[in-house]
Amino acid sequence: MELTTVWFILIAVLWIGYLVLEGFDFGVGILLPILGRNDTERRVVLNTIGPVWDGNEVWLLVAGGATFAAFPEWYATLFSGFYLPLLLILVALIIRGVGFEYRGKRPDASWRRGWDAAIFIGSLVPAILWGVALANIVHGVPIDADMEYVGGFFNLLNPYALLGGLTTLALFVTHGAVFIALKTTGDIRERANALALKVGLGAAVLAVAFIAWTSISSGKPAVYLIGAAAAVAFVAGLAAAKLGRDGWAFVGTAVTIGLAAIMLFTALFPDVMPSSLNETWNLTTTNASSTAYTLKIMTWVAAIFTPIVLLYQSWSYWVFRKRIGVQHIPS
Repeated sequence: MELTTVWFILIAVLWIGYLVLEGFDFGVGILLPILGRNDTERRVVLNTIGPVWDGNEVWLLVAGGATFAAFPEWYATLFSGFYLPLLLILVALIIRGVGFEYRGKRPDASWRRGWDAAIFIGSLVPAILWGVALANIVHGVPIDADMEYVGGFFNLLNPYALLGGLTTLALFVTHGAVFIALKTTGDIRERANALALKVGLGAAVLAVAFIAWTSISSGKPAVYLIGAAAAVAFVAGLAAAKLGRDGWAFVGTAVTIGLAAIMLFTALFPDVMPSSLNETWNLTTTNASSTAYTLKIMTWVAAIFTPIVLLYQSWSYWVFRKRIGVQHIPS
């Protein structure tokens, strides 16, 4: 297997990890004002992701760095063409992170409500825009013969991309509700589980529509199969939630998001960014990649440090695996 293909797969894996892990972070942030009926309950909701949210963002940083090093043409075209939506995502992530850190600095109710709103907005915006961005990458955007994006912001707001944004939003909210049910006890767990089932029905409709559109557009049999597997996993996750099996419900939604990401990267390969103007101007794993020597060095670095990161993150999830409730929150 060529190193360009290896690095395409590795970048896909990094995005899968980010979407699965940060997906429930976004869902928790969006559900904060909905499931948290008072300050104590909101503190419980936030504490479900408190020990892990910043570690989950590492996947995005590594994915961005790997794209820059392995496929510089892809990185340059992507960040120049998607400048505004990526800037909005970055600002939202900063606001959300500051909200997590500063919410508890003062006991004032209005202070905390303000940061709760910041966490909500900082979770909502990326949950939508990541879907819009990924859908556009797969669908194709205006790229000329010089590998430069020649469209505008509104080219990115096409029907397929907007459907992708609504799909990721609905999936992340469902994923977050299932995670809260998995990590909490009492009334919060019951309300989260009930909400997951309600939102999950809408998410299922959006996901099926998006999967069908992607499969038909790609015409690849593998995309059909992966999309069908994602739909089955989501139904299984909702069924587990209905039975009160929180762990299996979370596995179901996590597998769904992971398979949906695999479907998108399968539909994309061997391109990394198709041109909607002329397919001969597509950015591919070959014409957008770094030199073979660069990829070789990167492969050795990834082989050494990736297991260390995975072990550390797995350990952190194991340490903070227990459920929490209002009884664990000091006054």
